[in-house]
Amino acid sequence: MVGRCVCILMVLSLANGNAALAGAQGVTQAVPEIAALEPELEGLYRDLHEHPELAFHEERTAAALAERLRALGFEVTTGVGQTGLVAILRNGSGPVVMLRTELDALPIEEKTGLPFASKSKGLDSEGKEVPVSHACGHDLHMTGWYGAAKIMARRRSTWHGTLMLIGQPAEEVNRGAAAMLADGLFTRFPKPDFAISMHDEPSLPSGKVGFHAGLFRASMDSVDVTMYGRGGHGGKPQTTVDPIVLSARAILGIQTIVSRETDPLSPAVVTIGAIHGGTAGNVIPDEVRMLMSVRSYDEKVRKHLLESIKRQLNAEAAAVDAPSPPSIKVVPGAEAVYNDPEVTARLVAALRRDLGPDSAVEMPAKMTSEDFSAYGRAGVRAVLLHIGAVNPAELASGSKLPDLHSPKWVPELEPTLRSLVAAEVVMLTELLVAPKSVNK
Repeated sequence: MVGRCVCILMVLSLANGNAALAGAQGVTQAVPEIAALEPELEGLYRDLHEHPELAFHEERTAAALAERLRALGFEVTTGVGQTGLVAILRNGSGPVVMLRTELDALPIEEKTGLPFASKSKGLDSEGKEVPVSHACGHDLHMTGWYGAAKIMARRRSTWHGTLMLIGQPAEEVNRGAAAMLADGLFTRFPKPDFAISMHDEPSLPSGKVGFHAGLFRASMDSVDVTMYGRGGHGGKPQTTVDPIVLSARAILGIQTIVSRETDPLSPAVVTIGAIHGGTAGNVIPDEVRMLMSVRSYDEKVRKHLLESIKRQLNAEAAAVDAPSPPSIKVVPGAEAVYNDPEVTARLVAALRRDLGPDSAVEMPAKMTSEDFSAYGRAGVRAVLLHIGAVNPAELASGSKLPDLHSPKWVPELEPTLRSLVAAEVVMLTELLVAPKSVNK
């Protein structure tokens, strides 16, 4: 039995190796310029990784990218949507195609052990100093984005139209896309015919492009709750209204909104990600604060989840005769991401044609959120794709591996970066078609 298992693992390893080799050959043939760019791109990646910045604080990040794009001949505007940037490369008549990257990092202490690991700190939205790291791969995204920009600038004879690159701030807090749109992204600059973006993916082998037509990423709303009690001595709970117990009951009750009030065939997630209350073990506090995220695909489900959370919180407070009803603040976040099916199919066909038949694989929809959805809702045909970022052998082992937003998450840099650049170049070239070519 042991020998059989070893043989199976050897076959899987050989298959993964052959697939990786075929993928590398496809990238080299389709975008041979990447090889010469790799030292520069790896240097940029390390610099971005080591110097992350939080949402709406991405001044250094944006400046570094703006300088590089100006050197390539792009018309660059900074400070769009506070700290975002827009870079335009006009190359004759044809469509306007937008490629987006994200600039911001997360308030997470990095624990990857990398020699260039982040030691940066920043101020969060409440002015508190926190550690900062690129625990979601935005440093990889920016590097690939710049690599694609450099190759497209060199390949102007192969495409026609307007290439529009945007560096979006504050994706992690779901506010950057809205800020850029409110600052005239599609009025001060050309409105795109197409918009694409790519995100690193921990469930796919390094270098594989993941796609999903239609609804792909969930909507997300934040809920900020304060439960009020009446504080007092921990030894005399009868004289108090304990907001910690009240909050605990509410947390358990809220979980039944998904399990007992929502159709199991309509995806929904309610997560209480933070709870703060009390200062000592023998003191019952006056209040407890809870922070939640609420996700769904269907607008009716979304509305029901939020209304039910308010109903349950108010009912729990009334049940213990709390001195005040809870404070409930809903902060709308990202809408659900919808990938245009026709454009998705066109891009997948181009990837498989140029990078190999196994270069793009269909993946399931996810309950994570992305404010890239805002561009589609603004009337642009948009597609968000993912790029596999995990060593195939590690993925095949079945081991529990770090995921996005983990302090230990780091993408397998190669061949992920190489494939990311190649995929973006192939897709941009496919969409930036001269009018004559379209009419053929």
